[in-house]
This record gives sequence, structure tokens and C-alpha cells, in this order.
Amino acid sequence: MSNISAAMVKDLREQTGAGMMDCKAALTEVAGDMEAAVDWLRKKGLSKAAKKAGRVAAEGLVALLVEGNKGVAVEVNSETDFVARNPEFQDLVSGIAAVALKVGSDVEAIKAAPFDGEGTVADKISATVAKIGEHMSLRRAETLSVGQGALATYVHNPVVPNKGRIGVIVALESTGGNAEKLAELGRQIAMHVASSNPVAVDAAGVDAATIEREKAILADKYREQGKPEAAIAKIVESGIKTYFKEVTLLEQPFIFEPSKSVGQALKESEGAAGGPIKVAGFIRYALGEGIEKQESDFAAEVAAQAGHAA
Repeated sequence: MSNISAAMVKDLREQTGAGMMDCKAALTEVAGDMEAAVDWLRKKGLSKAAKKAGRVAAEGLVALLVEGNKGVAVEVNSETDFVARNPEFQDLVSGIAAVALKVGSDVEAIKAAPFDGEGTVADKISATVAKIGEHMSLRRAETLSVGQGALATYVHNPVVPNKGRIGVIVALESTGGNAEKLAELGRQIAMHVASSNPVAVDAAGVDAATIEREKAILADKYREQGKPEAAIAKIVESGIKTYFKEVTLLEQPFIFEPSKSVGQALKESEGAAGGPIKVAGFIRYALGEGIEKQESDFAAEVAAQAGHAA
């Protein structure tokens, strides 16, 4: 049997997109012949991943996982929404979330981590791509924890429990003893975050560059309206306060009681919860946000398929 080096396995993996263990098995099977190894993988249906890699993957699933005082959100993308209903893809996403909960938010570290005895997470993704026949990718992951309090989750229109198109985790810090009340409030706030999409918990959490951009937009707007320069600064400051009410969680009108802000609703719930409550942070993932989707010409696709079939 030929000596199969790590470099050979790496080269074959880059050529085919197949998993590391599959590449090693292929090279072993054909005594290190690279061309024959490619053919071996093709015959096994394991070299599809590389061919799929150029396709836009903006569908898939957002998954949430909470254990104790730590939670994680992950987004795993596929090309079509049909794959989100595939149990094998769902199992892949669940496994990735479990790894991310232990490893943390770094995508490359997650992909390099072991996947339940099936090579690495990257290997498992490649194997699932080859089996299902669509490009898939782990796009992002984020963890959230709380010292004392509760982590609440909400998935909008779940495909299966804890997996769907929009997922939210909210961390509530509280020394109150009413865990049930805290969990109920946390879920309501998670639903609010899903609906209202705040950019930060409060004004202090809004990126400074974003604030400056908003100020510049407001100032230009009022200059075009002919407002005097001496008045613009005060008008802009007032406009920024309005902006914070629109985009920060604690100042937004609470969807369950629009006459109150989320911050007011939290304050009023402290008695029932048995102690002060603070929103320590939140994660909101919406599937495919920010991905530029390709527009497809359905008629052209059908014609192309007909041409291939001819």
C-alpha cells in the first residue's frame, strides 16, 4: 500500500470538494493515483461539492440552541428552501449548532472542529452537499451567555423546533426568583426583537459611525429645506433622539403594549419577577439577510434543461 501523505489528501480535497476522510479513503483504494482517486470519488458521488460551490446559497435554516446559561445561533445556507425540510440537512444544522455552542462564534474554528465521529464539520458539510446535491455553507454563528437570569428564544414560523427563517435569543440578567415570569417576559421580548429588528439594546450600543452618518443625513436634509446653520445642530440632536427610539430595543414601543417602551415594560415587570431586570444582549438572525440573490429566468432554465436532456 502506498504512503498517503497529508498533502495528497489536501490536493484531492481541493480538486473535488469531497471530505477529508473520503479523500484519504479514495487515495488508499487506488494506491495514491490522483486521477484514479478523482474518478473513484465521482463514482461514489462524493465530488459534487466543488461543482456546487459557485452557486448562491441564500436559503437554509437559522437554528438556536440553549444549554444552561449559554446559547448559540447559527445560519447554515442552502440553494433552495426545499432543503430546509430535508431531515438530513436539519440534522447537519443541529450538529453544527451543538459544535458552535462548545467552540464559540468563529466560523473557521467551528468548521475545523470534530463532528460526532464523522471527520470535521467541514467534512460533514461536504458529504451532505454530495448526498443532497446542493451547495451549502456555514455562514455565521454567535454565542450569548448570562450570569444570573435567563436566556429566552423565539423562532418565527419554525420549520422544525428551534429552526426557521428568523431566530432570536435574548439574555435577561436578573436576581429575581420568579424564573417562570422571567422566561415569559424574555420570550415576549424575543418576539419583539424578531418583529421590530432593533440594531442595539440602547443608544450606547449603536455604532458611532452609524450615528455620524444619520446626523449627516439629517443635517443635509434640513439645509436643503433652508434651515439656518445655527438651528441645524439642535434640530439634528432632536432627530437623533427620534432615531434612537426607532432603532434601539429599550426605546422602541413594545409590540405587546405599544403605549409603553420596552424599557418601561421591563421596569414594570421587576416586581413580578422578584428583582431588577436588565437586557444583557440579544442575537437576531434572519435567513439570507445581506446575501445578494441571483435573479433566475425560469423559462431560460427550463429551455436549458430541455437542451441538456435532448
